[in-house]
Amino acid sequence: MQFLLRRFSRRAVAACVSLTIGAASLTAASAAHAEGTIRVAEQFGVVYLLLNVARDQQFIEKEGKKQGLDIKVDWTKLSGGATINDALLSGSIDIAGAGVGPLLTIWDRTHGRQNVKGVASLGNVPYYLVSNNPNVKTIADFTEKDRIALPAVGVSVQSRVLQYAAAKQWGDKQFDRLDKLTQAMPHPDAAAAVIAGGTEINAHFGTPPFQQQELAGNPRAHIVLNSYDVLGGPSSATVLYATEKFRNENPKTYRAFVDALSDAATYVTQNPDAAADIYIRVNNAKIDRTLLLKIIKDPLVQFKVAPQNTFALAQFMHRVGAIKNEPKSWQDYFFTDPATRTGS
Repeated sequence: MQFLLRRFSRRAVAACVSLTIGAASLTAASAAHAEGTIRVAEQFGVVYLLLNVARDQQFIEKEGKKQGLDIKVDWTKLSGGATINDALLSGSIDIAGAGVGPLLTIWDRTHGRQNVKGVASLGNVPYYLVSNNPNVKTIADFTEKDRIALPAVGVSVQSRVLQYAAAKQWGDKQFDRLDKLTQAMPHPDAAAAVIAGGTEINAHFGTPPFQQQELAGNPRAHIVLNSYDVLGGPSSATVLYATEKFRNENPKTYRAFVDALSDAATYVTQNPDAAADIYIRVNNAKIDRTLLLKIIKDPLVQFKVAPQNTFALAQFMHRVGAIKNEPKSWQDYFFTDPATRTGS
């Protein structure tokens, strides 16, 4: 499994290098394209299952035909919210998939300009901070000797949730107290490190299925922090977002994409076994199918497109100065859409 995880990581690194080169040609990359083309960037893990299903079942293309379009979909896999945000602003992608933290960062950064906002949620999934250090029972037990891997330092939703937890533990003025212990690393590599043990990376704030693989693969691995506990219940950790320009200039393509996500959510809910097979097939994943099904069928995991319980994190980020613009409600950083009207 470690070999497979590292192989995935090399793909992510190659993608990031390609992105950096492409970002240098900002003008060319930002050229507008006509209705009927959409470029989607995802990351690693089961939290992207709705995209995997939409891709495998060609839901976007099918919904496009209802709009009178033959839609061409380009799929890209990257790692880390910062990389995803750079890709979106450079014009390399149209739909970004990342955590609520990166969404709020780019919403704040582009407020009044590109006006990036959320498109939809990919569901409610608890994220676990896992450690293989038996001395670490809570975040207060971390010391200078510990290193916590997460997808992007200071930007990813894991990083923001960890800061939020630190603020609750030690006060807002010390919200970044644990930042010095964090290190950016793709989920596959971080999981391999926690499972193997014996490296400086002895903790990982991850995502399914990597967090479950860590707990199953190393008897010393245990949960230190659950994102639901920090955020006050089930919450949308991973979301999709886009620029106002893309939404306005491609209304039919945008509509087809959102409708396809709803189709995928219904499919996963009604066909969890088939969805598990799709995840394995699309990602060429060498994961234990029983473990994967356990994740998908976990009652704490809810596949839905309306965002849930995101506003507390947004308020925290503004309170500590991580974002300058103060959102008055979750609707400030999500596009208005019938599919997400029940959000929060």
